[in-house]
Amino acid sequence: MRIDEQGDVAVSAQGLRVAVITASFNAVVTSGLKEGALGFLEAAKAEEVLTVDVPGAFELPLVALAVAQRGYDAVVCLGAVIEGDTDHYEHIAHRASEGIMRAQLDTGVPMAFGVLTVRNAHDALVRSQPGPDNKGREAAEAVVVAARTLQSVRER
Repeated sequence: MRIDEQGDVAVSAQGLRVAVITASFNAVVTSGLKEGALGFLEAAKAEEVLTVDVPGAFELPLVALAVAQRGYDAVVCLGAVIEGDTDHYEHIAHRASEGIMRAQLDTGVPMAFGVLTVRNAHDALVRSQPGPDNKGREAAEAVVVAARTLQSVRER
């Protein structure tokens, strides 16, 4: 997170409508990611923040696409895919990232991939704790920066 000399968030989300879509699966982790994203967006003064919960990471791309088509300026996709004993982890992580990228390219709306893909639950918990290293917070900042960059490019 970037902070200016006065201790304020240096990235402004003023005027932006941002959606935060969170997978409920692994809620102990994803709730921390969501809190981090929402904290950043509040500090960055987003005009509107829509929160939507989905069952798991696999459902993130479809809902992100629908939200983008409704006119939101940016979408934060949050989830946690933790490796287990089967190949399921790889399929879900790959399809979620691929789907979010496709939705982003199809709509022209920036979407942050705030889906943790980790080997164990401890690593996921560490990345979802409150503070500047929270990966949900980082995803929200990244998507706001991307939205601002796109605005700048499109205005030229």
